[in-house]
Amino acid sequence: MHRPGHYGASLAVYSPVGFVLTAFGASEFAILGGAVVVGGSMLPDLDQRVPFIQHRGPTHTIWFMLLVASVFAVAGLVVGVRSNGLMTGALLASFGALIGLTMIGAHLLADALTPMGIQPFKPLNNEKYTLDIVKAANPIANYALFVAGGVLAGVAFISGTVLAT
Repeated sequence: MHRPGHYGASLAVYSPVGFVLTAFGASEFAILGGAVVVGGSMLPDLDQRVPFIQHRGPTHTIWFMLLVASVFAVAGLVVGVRSNGLMTGALLASFGALIGLTMIGAHLLADALTPMGIQPFKPLNNEKYTLDIVKAANPIANYALFVAGGVLAGVAFISGTVLAT
């Protein structure tokens, strides 16, 4: 998929997380998490700008997803412990890991919609996973996914807000 499709996929995948956070009164975290997930949704495609790294190669695997989640978890732990102690650190580490997993996972799911698919377990398993629904460059599919993700995120946030009151 292209940028709009990845933004939409990120919003769609993040919607349940945003709903739960908002429903529990943490709407600031819901918005922050959504912004980070959407803002980082193109991270795996940096492989197109790095020489000697194949597109949809190492940055399109669960290993990369786990690496990003780990980096976000450590960042959350450090910020939490420094600001308010171990319990806050543990909560922010969990939040960071969830954001990292969602950010990269949504990208992988969107790319799995295309005929090119992904090889998420490479190098342990070279099997390609694809739903072969739509070409990555299809503008209608990209903008439809963007709109659908936006609608889902909006519904999740509004319903979470209503539930919290």
